[in-house]
Amino acid sequence: MAQSNASESKILAAYRARTPRAAKLYEQALELLPSGIVHDSRRTWPYGIYGDRGAGSRKWDVDGNEYIDYYGGHGALLLGHQHPAVLEAVRAQAGKGMHLAAANELEIEWARRIKDMVPSAECVRFTSSGTEATMLAIRLARATTGRPRIVRFQTHFHGWHDQVSFGVTEHLDGSASAGVLPEVAANAALLAPNDVAAVERVLAGGKDVAALIVEPIGSSSGMIPTPPSVLKALRELTQRYGALLIFDEVVTGFRVHPGGAQALLGVTPDLTTMAKVVAGGMPGGVVGGRRDILEWIDFDASAAAKRERINHQGTHNAHPLSAAAGIATLDIIRSSDACARASSVASALRRRMNEVLDEEGIPWAIYGEHSFFHLHSNPAGEDLRPMTFDPSTLTPDSLKGKDERMLAKLRLAMLVHGVDLKGFRGGIVSAAHTQADVDATIAAWRQSLRDLKAEERLPRISVAKSAAMAE
Repeated sequence: MAQSNASESKILAAYRARTPRAAKLYEQALELLPSGIVHDSRRTWPYGIYGDRGAGSRKWDVDGNEYIDYYGGHGALLLGHQHPAVLEAVRAQAGKGMHLAAANELEIEWARRIKDMVPSAECVRFTSSGTEATMLAIRLARATTGRPRIVRFQTHFHGWHDQVSFGVTEHLDGSASAGVLPEVAANAALLAPNDVAAVERVLAGGKDVAALIVEPIGSSSGMIPTPPSVLKALRELTQRYGALLIFDEVVTGFRVHPGGAQALLGVTPDLTTMAKVVAGGMPGGVVGGRRDILEWIDFDASAAAKRERINHQGTHNAHPLSAAAGIATLDIIRSSDACARASSVASALRRRMNEVLDEEGIPWAIYGEHSFFHLHSNPAGEDLRPMTFDPSTLTPDSLKGKDERMLAKLRLAMLVHGVDLKGFRGGIVSAAHTQADVDATIAAWRQSLRDLKAEERLPRISVAKSAAMAE
């Protein structure tokens, strides 16, 4: 019989036994930090692990436990932890100076690589984060077009600033989230993912849309996939109605392809926001795009045009250590098969995880593209087979739905068996992951599912349906 009392959970007990120091640190953190964490995604029941060090595809916590890491620095570490070339570049710059409050040769070299690799990046401006990049891109779009409104898709994440903080997991009706002015929210049209017809209605309706911003492979890096045909339609519509197209490649940039999703899919936006991989694991973000748009920040161009210039500061824009790490990382990515290697391992991992689900009789599915894998835990109890699952047949609500209590246990079980997923959402694969990592992950996955079945009443794949599909 399934155990319903969390205090009786063997999974929870095993996790607590492995992480006593983390438990003590968490108690201290609760006195100092809201919820004891510094990033919403790190919220873990009953508490998260505390990292100590990393190497390649692995990391270790303060309790000495080793994990195969599929969190990957929140997606920043395409090359894995502590890549020697990246480390050497950072060490060399740290020895010369942390922050010289002056222009640096590295920022030119970093910008040159981005321009060479990313199709839309005629000119770039550095920021300190992805959130800052999307904030700046939206401001540039409004200045360039003289229009107020932004078109966004529900569940697409573009950072936490006021323009985009609603409509991701809450306020899907477009209303303002806590602390956001209603008039700010009113200047965004929040539409259903991939609804091209709705986009055209909005663009044609008032001729007041400055830009459409989109995660090019879909929200949460493809959990709700966006077909390439949608991107091509968005490109045509924005050009027809005089709005700008912004690709948010904070996650996909330099990961799905050395030139980002735009190079892979052959759709070039007007502006691109980048972070994570672009800075090689260090803090850093970028806005790249058409030169005439970026010239709204340019002193001389703005003066020549007799217009007000967009002011843009940032103490850590193109920080020398971030620039050094970014240059080293981009050099490896453009001269190697790092992107393809990570995607290949992820593909094998998705297939084998689904095989385990099928063998264990659990109607869940692992899906995704490129170096991402997502878990669909089938909260609505739909009839599905893991090996033939097609996310395009489900609604966004279904794909994003979850039993948080059950998945929290699954996450703990995977940690107990030496695998750190990206919360309960799946994971991100790096170029450092190996076949041995895949084999170990599959063993942990199978055992974790069995541990969960011992405590929870999991759904079962219909025997009759299985037989019919086998025929």
